[in-house]
Amino acid sequence: MINSYFDLIDQTYYFPQEGFDLRDNWLHFNGLSLKYLIEKYGTPFRLTYLPKIGFQIKKAKNLFNRAIRSNAYQGKYYYCYCTKCCHFSHVIKEALRHGVHLETSSSFDIDLILQLWQSKIIEQNIILVHNGYKTDDYLKKIIKLKELGFYNSIPVLDSKEELERIMKLTKEPLKIGLRMAINEESSSSYYTSRLGIRPSEIIEFYKEKIKKRKNVQLKMLHFFVDSGIKDTIYYWGEFKKALQLYVQLKKMCPSLRAINLGGGMPIRNNLAFDFDYDYMIKEIVRNIKDVCDQEGIEHPDIFTEFGKYTVGESGAVVFSVLEQKQQNDSELWYMIDNSLMNTIPDSWSIFERFILLPVNKWDHEYTRVNIGGLSCDHSDYYNSEDLNQEIYLPKNKAGDKKPLYLGFFHTGAYQDAISGYGGIKHCLIPSPKHIVVKQDSKGNFEEYMYREEQDVDTMLRILGYQDGR
Repeated sequence: MINSYFDLIDQTYYFPQEGFDLRDNWLHFNGLSLKYLIEKYGTPFRLTYLPKIGFQIKKAKNLFNRAIRSNAYQGKYYYCYCTKCCHFSHVIKEALRHGVHLETSSSFDIDLILQLWQSKIIEQNIILVHNGYKTDDYLKKIIKLKELGFYNSIPVLDSKEELERIMKLTKEPLKIGLRMAINEESSSSYYTSRLGIRPSEIIEFYKEKIKKRKNVQLKMLHFFVDSGIKDTIYYWGEFKKALQLYVQLKKMCPSLRAINLGGGMPIRNNLAFDFDYDYMIKEIVRNIKDVCDQEGIEHPDIFTEFGKYTVGESGAVVFSVLEQKQQNDSELWYMIDNSLMNTIPDSWSIFERFILLPVNKWDHEYTRVNIGGLSCDHSDYYNSEDLNQEIYLPKNKAGDKKPLYLGFFHTGAYQDAISGYGGIKHCLIPSPKHIVVKQDSKGNFEEYMYREEQDVDTMLRILGYQDGR
């Protein structure tokens, strides 16, 4: 009797679980046969499973609306999707199908908004929250949106100087938000976020620069915790500071109507993930209600900006193991058919963990391994998983005709933008093919090739070795 990889997972985690199932020793992702995709398209490939986006949006909306009803909360809830998390049109269109509003971060984001409007995918009543430092180009495009009739466009001031700069561009009525700078976690390299306005300066700034302007309405107080919405002393401390600041502002500013809980909710990055979304959302709504009732002010509308939560769990990257190398008595390497640094850069840049599972050979005995990418870089590896801080994967048997296939799951957020989708990659290793999967009206899977694997002519053209630069 052997201790199979399935035995290891079955004894360690609750399995199967949401999004992952096993059929004939092949892994299925959200009911989708990875064996089918591998046999049809080959590896490596990046996968986007669009139905997961709508699932995440509906889950968060339902939980917030349920918390609002159970607390007799008088404000409304608005779900914004952060475009910076994944800009692809198929992703944003899928999110918009489920009634989200949008958050932007830079000048070109506004061009994206205009494209959606010209294609009649969004209307002028959509709420647009404009975050980030406002360059002159960014401000001009925000004003252009307002001139085109986007009356729910709200620039959130990242610094006090932005108000004067934007007022030079328009005399029309303007809705604005203020971003409160927060204290970073103790492990951070700096104490206070470079983003936003110091809380100690916001009240005076409102009194001196905003209150007297008849064409400016303060609509939103925004705060952002980089580590996201978590049940920690640090998060609740920053949350309560923002709530107290909101109360102070509201008492002198009748137009203030919304509090924006910047920072996303966590997603599953391991099979033991356990986060009580229901509890956390109920506590957020209850705390806002209790403070507002005590202070005698109306309940604000609640905005969230969920990017990673929206799209993270929709993504996966699948590789083949090309070779195994025993480099010393204890270190066995599985060499894969692409670069980890290039395809999931967060795995080496910020040591982000993703769910790593074999796609096949679950009935094989398991062994401890390291995973190595194709590039010549020392850092192109992955060797730490939640299970005792080591990776265990099925052994390759002598004479196996099929390679071992590996999947990194819940990679749908940020990885494409950070790696430079379609551009030059380290060691000129090509970007893998990209497959998008959607569902038809009857619930059947429909997949299509969004982009083929990057070819040499594309790279040489970018580098200036061929015409057409």
